[in-house]
Amino acid sequence: MGRDKATLPFDGVPMGARVADALRRGGCDPVVAVGGSESTLEALGLEVVPDLFVGIGPIGGLAAALARFPQHAAVVAMACDLPLLTHDTVTALVRGLTVGIDVAVAVTDRREPLCAAWRVGMAPLVESAAAAGERRIWKVLEGASVAEVPVEAAQLRNMNSPDDLNG
Repeated sequence: MGRDKATLPFDGVPMGARVADALRRGGCDPVVAVGGSESTLEALGLEVVPDLFVGIGPIGGLAAALARFPQHAAVVAMACDLPLLTHDTVTALVRGLTVGIDVAVAVTDRREPLCAAWRVGMAPLVESAAAAGERRIWKVLEGASVAEVPVEAAQLRNMNSPDDLNG
């Protein structure tokens, strides 16, 4: 896209702000942005947490989010390019973390690990995978107790090109 996706407007509102709003309305507090340009994301009113493992993609961001909130029971991790996400989905993910469940992950026709609620106790497993160079979050799910939360596919339509933003 040529710039930080979180700042790109969708229906006149930056995608990162839309996702942050869905998280807040879904009961998440605080809401932070992980990685990306600090000054750009702070302009959206978000605290920015640096990646723990730079350059390895979303798994590094997940590791940073889990490490940032050891006092919380869980972290809801969401990609910034999901502007159609609703607070109802966020609430459903959190409710999916029942006793014995490590991760409640959104499911359309497949698991969507960038739309999930993670127990903070998963931090060592995620950090270990990231430190070993694993880039695929779904591989971490193989070592976890996972609840699948059905979500409308339209809510998880991510924006990867300028055409996606317009159509």
